[in-house]
Amino acid sequence: MIHTETLFIAGAAGLIETIVETPAETPRGIALICHPHPLFGGANSNKVTHTLARAALKLGCVALRPNFRGVGGSAGQHDDGAGECADMLAVLAWAQQRFGDLPVSLAGFSFGAYVQTRVAQALADAGQPARRLALVGTAAGHVEGARRYETAAVPPETLVIHGARDETVPLANVLAWAEPLDLPVVVIPGADHFFHRRLQLIRDIVLRAWRD
Repeated sequence: MIHTETLFIAGAAGLIETIVETPAETPRGIALICHPHPLFGGANSNKVTHTLARAALKLGCVALRPNFRGVGGSAGQHDDGAGECADMLAVLAWAQQRFGDLPVSLAGFSFGAYVQTRVAQALADAGQPARRLALVGTAAGHVEGARRYETAAVPPETLVIHGARDETVPLANVLAWAEPLDLPVVVIPGADHFFHRRLQLIRDIVLRAWRD
């Protein structure tokens, strides 16, 4: 039986509302999962984010789904990724204190994937790299709404999933980011940005890639 609770974790801008889901067995890892852009309705209840959490739980990880600054019960205001990265590091530090120094997996969707590239970079710079990284619908380059993302480099084993018909972040943007990194991209035919009717495919791809 999965144990679910909503907790408020201290961050630099105040409390961070976080859904914490713990598997029935002794956890084998900690998975931090980030939701899409908060200024466009993104929250930790997002279906893609929920799907990533279910995959992590099936693999025996504690699944953490924080709300970014200004979303739900989380304090603060949107900070274009910098403050959000700092908050995610605070959530991870809390989780490792509570659950132990377990391997860390990072997953994110859209803006959340962009934030996770920054989190992964910060962990690597600190000498504590994440064990696994999964990015879905990654915000990269110029996207609708006149936003531009300079998405960080990630390790070559990173799992990148994108929809062939993504109308928010064109597939070409992600390929342009991934090409100089020699980074493979898993393309789901017919999938839009929110992966309507294709969430099961995301779950299955992550399970296959992350299963030891």
